[in-house]
Amino acid sequence: MRPRVLLGALVGAYALLCTGLFFAQRSLLFPAPTERAGVPRGFEEVQVPGGTFFLWSRAEGDGPVVVHFHGNGEQVGHLGWLGAEFKQRGVSFVAVEYPGYPGAGGSPSEASLLTAAEAALNELVARGVSRERLVLEGQSVGTGVAVQMAAKGWGSKLVLLSPYTSLPDVAARAFSWVPVRLLMRDRFDSASRAPGVKVPVLVIHGTDDEVIPFVLGKELAGQFSNAKFIEIPGAHHNDLWEQPQTATVFDFVRVP
Repeated sequence: MRPRVLLGALVGAYALLCTGLFFAQRSLLFPAPTERAGVPRGFEEVQVPGGTFFLWSRAEGDGPVVVHFHGNGEQVGHLGWLGAEFKQRGVSFVAVEYPGYPGAGGSPSEASLLTAAEAALNELVARGVSRERLVLEGQSVGTGVAVQMAAKGWGSKLVLLSPYTSLPDVAARAFSWVPVRLLMRDRFDSASRAPGVKVPVLVIHGTDDEVIPFVLGKELAGQFSNAKFIEIPGAHHNDLWEQPQTATVFDFVRVP
C-alpha cells in the first residue's frame, strides 16, 4: 500500500473512531443499571414533577437532610445501607434518581440531571423541609450535580466524594489520543463553579482512585473558599465508604 493511501486510511479510521465515541459518549458516561432495585426498608418513594423520583429515609426531629447524588453505575435502590448509617445518627437521607435510570423517565445528560436535582430540592421544600436543613452530597459523577446545585444557592454544606474538576479533564486522561475537550457534550465544569460556593465543603478522595485521578479532586478542593480536603492513602474509586476516615462525613453533616 502506498504511503499516501495508508495515511488516508489511518486518518479515516481515526475519524470514524472519534465519531463513534461522540455518539456513544452518553452510554459510556451513564451506564444505567438495566433492572430496578427495590425500595430499601425504611425508605419511602416520592415522585417528582418532571418524571424522576427520590427515596427518602426520615429521621426523627428537625436535623439535617442529606440529599445524595450517586455515581453513574448505581441507582438509588442501592443506597439503603447509607441511608441507615445516616438515620442512626439522626440525619435524614434523600437519594435522587437520574433521568433514564430504572424507574425514572427521560434520558441522562448534564442538563436533565441538573433539572431533576433542582426539581427534587424544590419538592423537599414544598413538603416542609427548610432550605437550611439541606446538605448536598455527591459521589463520582454526582459531585458535578452537587457542585452546580450548591453554586445556585442550595444546601448549607457540601460533601464531595471522589470529585473532579470537569468531565473533559477526566476523559482527557483516559482517552489522551482523542480530542475529548471538543467532543464532550456533558462537561460538569465544577472547577469554574467552585468559587461561587460559599458554604463549608468537605472533599474526600483516595490516592489510588483508578477512575477519577486523585490530583483532580485535590485541585478542585483548592478552588473552594471554605473546603477541608481529606486524602485517603491507598483508597480506590469504589471503596471510600469502607475507609475509617470517610466517617468524617457524619460528623461534618451533624455539627452546626
